[in-house]
Amino acid sequence: MNLYRLARPLLFSLNPETAHKVSLQLAGYLPYPAVPAYPVTAMGLQFPNPVGLAAGLDKDAAHIDALARMGFGFIEVGTVTPRPQAGNPRPRLFRLPEATALINRFGFNNVGVDAFLQNIARTRWRGVLGINIGKNADTPVERAIDDYKLCLEKVYAAAAYVTINISSPNTAGLRSLQERDSLEDLLFQLVETRKRLADQHRKRVPLVLKIAPDLAPEDIPSIAASVQRHGIDGVIATNTSVSREGVENLTHANEAGGLSGAPIRERATRVLREFSYSLPGTTLIGAGGILSGEDASEKRAAGAALIQLYTGLVYRGPRLVAECVSAYRAK
Repeated sequence: MNLYRLARPLLFSLNPETAHKVSLQLAGYLPYPAVPAYPVTAMGLQFPNPVGLAAGLDKDAAHIDALARMGFGFIEVGTVTPRPQAGNPRPRLFRLPEATALINRFGFNNVGVDAFLQNIARTRWRGVLGINIGKNADTPVERAIDDYKLCLEKVYAAAAYVTINISSPNTAGLRSLQERDSLEDLLFQLVETRKRLADQHRKRVPLVLKIAPDLAPEDIPSIAASVQRHGIDGVIATNTSVSREGVENLTHANEAGGLSGAPIRERATRVLREFSYSLPGTTLIGAGGILSGEDASEKRAAGAALIQLYTGLVYRGPRLVAECVSAYRAK
C-alpha cells in the first residue's frame, strides 16, 4: 500500500512549511519500500545507489538518520551559513499542485554552522553526506568568499563532499558569484583552502558547484572552464529557477522565489546536457523536475552520474527513490 498517497491530502491541507516540518518529524517512524542496490563510483566516493536527497529539505542536518531510512544513496544537508539566520519572512513556501511545482524563498534559514555540526555529530548514519555551504544574507557580496572559506574549514572533517551554493535566487546578489571574475576568485580561494585542509585532515574532500538553470547558453562554457581549471570535482545542475514559464496565471505563480518541480525539468536538463559537453570526466549531478523514473533516465542520458530529489518527494513520496534507482539499473 502506498501510505504516502493516503497521507498526502492531510499534509497538503496544512500550511506548506508546517507540512514540511511534520514530514521531517514523521520520517523516522514510517515504513519505506526497499530500494535496490546499484553501486556507483563518482568523485572518488562509493555510492550505494545514484539517487540522493537535495539540499534544502534538511537545512539544519537535524533529521539525517530518519531520512536515511528512505534508501538514498547519499544525503546533502544545508545550506548552512557561518552564523544562524532566520531567513526571509513567512509565508515563503508555496505549492502549485496544478503544475506539480513549488516556489520557495526561504533565504538560507539555518541554525548556523556550529549548531549544524553538533547535529551531525549526533547522527548514527555513516553514508555519503554532502554539506551545502553559503553566505549569510548580511555579508556583502564582495566579502562572500570569507563566509565560504569559513564554512569549508568548519565542515571539512564531517563532509564526504562539500557543495558551493552560488545559485539560490533567495539571497540578494548571490547569483552574481557565477559571473566569470567572481567565480574565478571564489574557486581559486576555496581550492587553496582545500589544499591546506587536505594536508591537515589527511583526506581530500571533493568540491561541487551548484549552478542555476537560468544561465544563458554563452555562460556555460565560461563556468565549465573555471570548474576544469580549478579542479572542481562535480557540478549540480540545477538549483531552482526565477522563470515562471509553465506556471503563468496559476495561484502563487507571481510569488518571489525559486521555482522547482515539473516546470523546470526541461530547462534544468538542457543546462545539464550543455555541461556534459563542456566537462567530460567531471561528475554531474542532475536535479530539477525529477518526478518519475523516466525523468531520472532523462537526466542520466543527459550526462548525470547521480541525481537529487526534493520537489518530487513532496508530490510522489518515498517510493520515488526506489523508482529512480530502478530506472538507472534498467539502462
